[in-house]
Amino acid sequence: MTLSPTALVLIGLLLAAWTLAAGWAILAARTREAKAETSQRHLKRLGRMVDESPALPLLVRADGKIEAPQRLANWLGLEKVPQFLTELDGGRIDGGGGGLSSDKLAELTEAVRRTQRTAAPFRMVATPRGSSRSLALRGHLADPQVSPGGAALVWVFDFSDSESELVQLREDAARARGDFIALVGLIEAAPMPMWFRGPEGDLRLVNQAYVRAVAGQDAEQVAVDGIELVESVDGLTARQVALQSFAKQLPIERMVSATIDGQRRALRVSDLPLGQEGVAGYAVDVEEMEELSRDFRAFRDAQRAMLDQLSTGVAQFDAKRQLTFANQPFQRIFALKPAVMLDPPLFERFLDLARDAGRVPEARDFPAWRRERAGWFTASTAQEEAWTLAEGTHLRVVAQPLPDGGMLLIAEDRTEHLRLSAVRDTLLRTRTATFDSLFESVAVFAPDGRMQLWNRRFAADWGLDDEFLDTHPRIEALLERIGARLMKPDKARQVGDVVRAATLDRKQTGGRAVLADGRTLEFAGVPLPDGNGLLTVLDITDAQKAEEALKQRNAALEEADAMKTRFLATMSYEFRTPLTSIGGFAELLEAGLGGDLSDQGKEYIAAILASTARLGEQIDDVLDLSQSEAGMLPLAHEEIELLPFVTRLVEERSPAVREAGIELDLRADKGAGRLTGDRRRLGRAVGHLIDNALAATPHGGRILVELAGRKGKARIVVSDNGPGMDPATLARALEGIKVSADGKTVERRQGLGLPLARQLIEAHGGTLELISEPGQGTAAIVELP
Repeated sequence: MTLSPTALVLIGLLLAAWTLAAGWAILAARTREAKAETSQRHLKRLGRMVDESPALPLLVRADGKIEAPQRLANWLGLEKVPQFLTELDGGRIDGGGGGLSSDKLAELTEAVRRTQRTAAPFRMVATPRGSSRSLALRGHLADPQVSPGGAALVWVFDFSDSESELVQLREDAARARGDFIALVGLIEAAPMPMWFRGPEGDLRLVNQAYVRAVAGQDAEQVAVDGIELVESVDGLTARQVALQSFAKQLPIERMVSATIDGQRRALRVSDLPLGQEGVAGYAVDVEEMEELSRDFRAFRDAQRAMLDQLSTGVAQFDAKRQLTFANQPFQRIFALKPAVMLDPPLFERFLDLARDAGRVPEARDFPAWRRERAGWFTASTAQEEAWTLAEGTHLRVVAQPLPDGGMLLIAEDRTEHLRLSAVRDTLLRTRTATFDSLFESVAVFAPDGRMQLWNRRFAADWGLDDEFLDTHPRIEALLERIGARLMKPDKARQVGDVVRAATLDRKQTGGRAVLADGRTLEFAGVPLPDGNGLLTVLDITDAQKAEEALKQRNAALEEADAMKTRFLATMSYEFRTPLTSIGGFAELLEAGLGGDLSDQGKEYIAAILASTARLGEQIDDVLDLSQSEAGMLPLAHEEIELLPFVTRLVEERSPAVREAGIELDLRADKGAGRLTGDRRRLGRAVGHLIDNALAATPHGGRILVELAGRKGKARIVVSDNGPGMDPATLARALEGIKVSADGKTVERRQGLGLPLARQLIEAHGGTLELISEPGQGTAAIVELP
């Protein structure tokens, strides 16, 4: 049959389409086969992973059928996995052991049903019959993709190994709980405050000592309120310090002060981090220990300061033979430099340094000598040696072993002591020779009254023989010998009293005794620094005779001076009578009762009146001065206003001031006040000072009179700018003395002004002071109460 071309084309297309379809089917089949193989490998891998997994799935469908791997049956002690959940009781399958107990199966069944109904998860623990395996079951509603229709998926975990560990952990926890309870009891009973903080630094636990220290109600309340025992220090609270310890995981210990029971106490506070759990802390009251430490340090410092004041060198070596302390004298004796004390040497090294400085004696075998001295540390008794150094220094060295294995080394420089001993021997010999050469009798007595020393003069004055004195007699025996030679034997007791006062009472007393031969001895007891007493005896027979003669002569001189004073007073009164008559007749002649006088006669009369007035004043001065020196000057007691008083004295001398061409200024303080005294005699005293200034001031000069009141005293100053006086002339002026023309003798009363002024001012209880320098003028300063 012949096909048309169209049919052939269609057949060809059909074949082509069939071929393509067959190829696509083959390719799709191969793809599905590959995917199936991949899925199968994936399922095998997942199954293997499930088999190797520590948890096995148990799928419980809504109708009670279950699906689980064989491995779960092995865990349950079953030969194979049953079809239904209720068959997990192994007795229904093989009548043997294995499976879950009835109670556990009922519990599992109820939990599965509740999960299927409410989708609530559950957990339970079960142990198969006849097995020690521990299984944990955790169930929840299965995903619909796993099993639609409300199936429950239970994951079974074998934690048998963990169970043994849990048992061990429970035992450990029980033991730890007991230990913790015991520890808590111990902490509660601890006398020191203790506490525990969480990682945030908050208080969680405190003991009763902490509660008492902060005066809290109970431990729980103190922890809740966060009552801190320690105050903030340098801006850091106790919580912040604990957080620092927690952050660095390092313990922090510090000394702080806190108020406990109303008292400030020193506490040593420690914060100890406990991993990530928190920070534990405790506080130890070290107030008493600190006080003891302070006392010990103060005692040690005081002891070392005291040792530095000694002249003896003291050093201490510890049990390791290292130098721990050396006072300043020790460092000077052995020439130790300050740098050595910064790194204290061992004993052997110290000896090396001392040898280098030449402070140890020369030794032929120095290492052996050093080893022998190192044996001082183990000696049973103190060792003492005398070291003679090359330059002549003598040292006394004492090594005292200490119970702790150390050693106390004492070094004393005996050079000066030996030199002083030699000097002392020389002084003793010199003293003996000096005693024997003294003009006075000397004897030294001990406090027990025994005679220690005496000189030859002492034996001669009291008539004592050397054999008796060589026995060093006591004072009682000595007084018996002395009493026999006195005019009045009972006077010997006075000598004994003087000796006892010097030795026992440490008082200086004296007395006199007259011997039977007429000599007079004066004796005195003097306490000596060493506790002994010195008895000195002096023959004053000749001195007493001379003294008696001087007394007689002095009495005669005093009587002569009194006669002179009385004579001057009498003559002053006798001179005043004719002087008054002369002045009176001259005044009558001046008044014209004897007739008219010529001009020359009037001048003569004026001269007579002036001389009479001047002579009267001088007689008054002599009388006042003599009475003042004799202590018989009568003074009137009048109220004197100082300013008018001084002003009148200055105005009275105005004519003389103008005639001399001198400027006189008065400067007065209106508050100078008043005083009580003799107006006439006080005016004479101040007037003499002004007159002396007028006489000493040259033409054109200046005199200044100042009046002031200061602190209850009136002060009058009269100063001039005259030639002034040297100190010697000034002293003689106050005494009224001048040097004679031959320059070999002195003459009294060159002028009565200044001596009289001084006497009158002092009679009023005041003082007169003259200040003068050559070329600078003179100032007279009067101070009156």
